[in-house]
Amino acid sequence: MRNAPYRVPVSATTRRTGARSTTPGALPGAAPAPIPGPHTAPRIDVVLLGVAVASVSFSAPLIAATAAPALAIAFWRNAMAVGVLTPVALLKCRAELRHFGRRPLLLALSAGALLALHFGLWLPSLRMTSVASSTALCTTTPIWTTLLLRMRGHRPPRMVWAGTLLAVVGVVILTGVDLTLSPRALAGDALALGGGIAAAGYVLLGAEVRRTASTTAYTVICYSTTALILLGVCLASGIELGGYDATTWLQLAALTAVAQLLGHSLFNRVVSTLGPSVTSTAILLETPGAALIAALWLGQQPPVAAYPALLVIMAGLALVVRASRSA
Repeated sequence: MRNAPYRVPVSATTRRTGARSTTPGALPGAAPAPIPGPHTAPRIDVVLLGVAVASVSFSAPLIAATAAPALAIAFWRNAMAVGVLTPVALLKCRAELRHFGRRPLLLALSAGALLALHFGLWLPSLRMTSVASSTALCTTTPIWTTLLLRMRGHRPPRMVWAGTLLAVVGVVILTGVDLTLSPRALAGDALALGGGIAAAGYVLLGAEVRRTASTTAYTVICYSTTALILLGVCLASGIELGGYDATTWLQLAALTAVAQLLGHSLFNRVVSTLGPSVTSTAILLETPGAALIAALWLGQQPPVAAYPALLVIMAGLALVVRASRSA
């Protein structure tokens, strides 16, 4: 994983002259900084975004094949990622971590808490409502990302709204809509919707921290927070965290390497240049990607709607990218 250059949040010139920072949130009333987008991103980041989408598409098939409780899987994929990243961070980012500012630290901790909340809400919803409804509601993340950007003072172009809604429609085409009105199903739908909102906050906070922090420094703080919170939830709920067979541990390791380290970490890498709108919309490609991988790997026949849904999501993403380039 390539690290972004370490930059001290406050420059020497700022300290000498007392000039005001233009970083969003640095001072009350400060104008929001421009949201990064494809027009400022190196081409390699577009390639890395594709790798990230392909990697997280393995998540659902791997989870389906892993004989462990859902929240235990969420804990171990984060804990194992921390185990891999910590020695790298201590070797390459020790000075950065030592001088990590209070504000980016709080934001990174908050992002980790939101990621834990995302897992904690969405995974249980899969057993309370239909997988179709849970997936469709949880993947409303780009809508909430755009709304949160608007609340922060940014004005996303209309084409971003159109592309975001079109991409979400693509997911609905694939997953369908379950109209079950039982109290348990409605509660599961609410949990899935909350998981999508939490994911939007995670993406936005990550984009903010990555303005000044390297990928490794940010992800080790974020994943550590997520793992600790999920550990507490698992222990409080009596969820078994061990005693698995060798196959299950290998599947957990594969999930960590592919979905967490390559998937989530590369999203954290590119969100600083491609922007939260493009990144969160691209994540929607995970749904048809997982369906196609399940067909090839697990022998599950992909639904007929997988291919048109993929085209619709790609069209929506293209609109968001085009709007971001012209912004």
